[in-house]
Amino acid sequence: MKHALIVGGTGMLSEVTLFLKKEGYFVSVIGRDSSKYERLSDSPHSTFLSVDYHDDAHLLQKIQYTIRQHGPLHLIVAWIHSSAPNALGIVLKEAAKTSKEFRLFHVLGSSSHLEKIKEAAAVPKNCLYRQVQLGFILEDNQSRWLFNHEISFGVIQAIQEDNPVKVIGVLQPWEKRP
Repeated sequence: MKHALIVGGTGMLSEVTLFLKKEGYFVSVIGRDSSKYERLSDSPHSTFLSVDYHDDAHLLQKIQYTIRQHGPLHLIVAWIHSSAPNALGIVLKEAAKTSKEFRLFHVLGSSSHLEKIKEAAAVPKNCLYRQVQLGFILEDNQSRWLFNHEISFGVIQAIQEDNPVKVIGVLQPWEKRP
């Protein structure tokens, strides 16, 4: 069974968690609130890793644990805030040790500079790096941020399409963002 890791898979990415389970993945979900995970745990094909990804040592321990228990990672979906600068590197380094090849879908905010982030990510050679940039929606000459289901659907599309960059919503005109 393929093994996927989702950072933030109980909140805005919860539908991605369910999608990957339906696609036959064993899904390891990183989060801080186990009660949110409980509504997603309808099968034995997932596990909850209770960890705050700002805690580097604890994150490393949990990643190592899930790889030992469920095998190498084939797919990673990660929306990691910049307040945890080491988190993505920890995940990638551990995945690279045991995976022949894996894909990372790095979810980023609308104001992110994609090339700078990719360079800073120190992507291992066996990682196919993908970026998913979250924009906003224009409706009736007004704008709004994306809803969680729109974000999940866009990430699912990104996984299915497997292109280097996917924008969910729009990024322009910048002055119209909410």
